[in-house]
Amino acid sequence: MSLDKTYKLVPGTTVFDAEQSAKGYHLNQFCMSLMKAGNRERYLADERAYMDEWPLREEQKQALLDRDLNAAMREGGNIYFLSKWGATLGLSFQQMAGSMTGMTEQEYRAMMINGGRSIAGNRIDHAVLEAAYDDPTPPTEHATITGAVFTSHVPAIGAAMDHHNTDEPYWRPVFEGYELSKQWEKENLPDVIFLVYNDHATAFDLSLIPSFVLGTGAAYPTADEGYGPRPVPGIEGDPDLAAHIAHSLIRDDFDLTLVNEMSVDHGLTVPLSLMFGDVETWPCKVIPFHVNVVQYPVPSGARCFKLGQSLRKAIESYGKPLKVQVWGTGGMSHQLQGPRAGLINREWDTAFLDKLIEDPVGLSQVPHLEYVEEAGSEGIELVMWLIARGAMSDIDGSGEVEVKHRFYHVPASNTAVGHLILENHPRAEAPAAKE
Repeated sequence: MSLDKTYKLVPGTTVFDAEQSAKGYHLNQFCMSLMKAGNRERYLADERAYMDEWPLREEQKQALLDRDLNAAMREGGNIYFLSKWGATLGLSFQQMAGSMTGMTEQEYRAMMINGGRSIAGNRIDHAVLEAAYDDPTPPTEHATITGAVFTSHVPAIGAAMDHHNTDEPYWRPVFEGYELSKQWEKENLPDVIFLVYNDHATAFDLSLIPSFVLGTGAAYPTADEGYGPRPVPGIEGDPDLAAHIAHSLIRDDFDLTLVNEMSVDHGLTVPLSLMFGDVETWPCKVIPFHVNVVQYPVPSGARCFKLGQSLRKAIESYGKPLKVQVWGTGGMSHQLQGPRAGLINREWDTAFLDKLIEDPVGLSQVPHLEYVEEAGSEGIELVMWLIARGAMSDIDGSGEVEVKHRFYHVPASNTAVGHLILENHPRAEAPAAKE
């Protein structure tokens, strides 16, 4: 099932979607730089030299040198960003709009005074629209979800690895619990990991508190969380798949914040270290997906579970034969603040793991209050596991899951460590009936 992008058929119109955004990212960021007076002066003094400081394609540079806004938009430019460039040149919006229509500024202004451009002759040709919906050759290949990994992302675990303390008696039981996991990951290496985590006041401070953040960029560096960056590689993203997922999830009414630039903290890097060990580069691409579980209100377990179901639909509608794993990270029971700091609830954690395997639908209905009361104020991170669980094929009866590994340990610094691997086994699609 391909995504509906029939908006591309509207004549004389370029809709700025995630695909266009990726294509024109540096062009639009260049335009934003012109909001500073000093940069405007430098640009006007030598346009080519200033543009050469940016990783722009030659076609993008030429479009600006030619004052060709239509070409700039074909190259991924957006009119609101390009308006910063136009303002630098002293152009009004009517001048810019007129230049794209083949009119002079005076002709364009006269048209607007007379009521603007008529809709007549500016709609989609119905024959073109019908042809777009008649797809005789649907894609024969698509991405598949091969499994889910659930794990705590304790920062002290990363520190123990970075300082080579994994064999110390305190830490040895934790890392022994992931030995099987590392072998399984080698044998089941995906092309892409969709990694659900929460930022810990690193990329997002109180000036911006998004509920769901999808990383659509090409790469993300490792964050400095106050002790210096972990000595681990940054991640390589998958902008094409991320853009596809963004389109699909937003069409399913999940309001996402799309981020092309941010650093990633221990919430993302510690799970990768646990599953892949000490490596120079991560062996597959990673799409980061941040969930706000720091400031209330936070997304409910039910909402996260539904998002996971929509995520599976999005991934399986992607027309490339990629193997994708979905990871849910955070938790388990722990509290890092107040007189209850240090709280661990082994019984509740064990029941959570049981229900995650056997009754995920019921588990998704657990209210926030139970998480906070029973699993500690930071135990609310466990709602993120429900995104990965919702993406498995047994949820709608179209497949089965197989438990490959389960592990639980107390303590690891201030928290309980929980870990689970589920292999996803969707049933083969029935062959189409012959007419």
